[in-house]
Amino acid sequence: MSDLPLVPLSGSPLERGRRHGEALSERIAENVDLYNTRMRRDAGISDDDLTRRVDFYHDVFRRFSPDYVTTMTGIAEGSRQTLSDIVMLNARFELLYSAWSAAGTPTTECTGFGALRSLSSDDTQRIGQNWDWFDRVRGGLLTWEDDGLTTLAYTEAGIAGVKIGVNSAGIGLCVNGLSSDIDDWSRGGLPFHLRTSMILASRSLTEAVGHASVGTPSCSANFLIGSREGIVDVESSPVGARRIEAQPDRVLVHANHFLDPEVLGVTQTWRTKPVTTFHRHERLEKLLNEPETLSAEDIQASLCDHEGQIKAVCRHPDPETAEHMRIHTAFTAIIDLDNGRLDYTEGPPCESDFTTVTLADAAELLGA
Repeated sequence: MSDLPLVPLSGSPLERGRRHGEALSERIAENVDLYNTRMRRDAGISDDDLTRRVDFYHDVFRRFSPDYVTTMTGIAEGSRQTLSDIVMLNARFELLYSAWSAAGTPTTECTGFGALRSLSSDDTQRIGQNWDWFDRVRGGLLTWEDDGLTTLAYTEAGIAGVKIGVNSAGIGLCVNGLSSDIDDWSRGGLPFHLRTSMILASRSLTEAVGHASVGTPSCSANFLIGSREGIVDVESSPVGARRIEAQPDRVLVHANHFLDPEVLGVTQTWRTKPVTTFHRHERLEKLLNEPETLSAEDIQASLCDHEGQIKAVCRHPDPETAEHMRIHTAFTAIIDLDNGRLDYTEGPPCESDFTTVTLADAAELLGA
């Protein structure tokens, strides 16, 4: 069994934030330390520039969602961290990815899939992924209820906007980082982690895809959205979005590259560098499309695959990479959209059994 905490949230945005902060305070402190180091060492942001950019994103969050800012305030109070550090965590996607895009640093994490029930051995619709990230990152599961909608999702501790999960309307979400030459934190577009929370608050596939597609975000990202009615992948960039629908005869797979960047008119900044994203995409696509019918066990085995070693679907730290930049599979999720079930591992899936938590479990916890 995983020791990943499952935290029930209730009350106002401030009260929910405080509960998040209190329950995950030690994990939040570790993430604050991790990302303060990453901003300076990986992104090359000076102390003064980091202060300026965090203040800028505080205003961006306030402009798009005062409730999100109130939740961040609660997290800061509950965890006894500064509000600036909590805003930094919540804006870490834009701050890090735009710096990496400018430097041509490849995005080397996350491989997701969407499989319609027509491909399943048990008539079940699923999405899932390996979420690969720094091996020191700490996370948690959050659950809450709003107007009859229960949500169960994974977040990095201290980030108000959950990123991988499912709700009782049957909407599920997985994510990938993307990189393009026009990514720029200073655009001040709808922040990634606010967008993921909006997607997981949706009650229909159309609404969820709309949240993933509209506006002009600062940085590129991929949203793999599932429902009981269908599965749609949205490649989002500062100049537009592309929707890719899952097909009844083939599992949809997405890693960390645009499948057709010319459609959106973007250039992937690392196009001349050897990256793992193509290997992971091709390997997982091959594995998931080999069986005549796809079972949950087939999916689990595929996400544990090590072919290609450091380029593999199941990631482990590369000893030849600088220690502060080492990546591993930090969280694995398989989401059953029909039954509101999340099977997950914290850390590489090859190292532990999957733990199961359901929306029914979450509802019981919230009602206790």
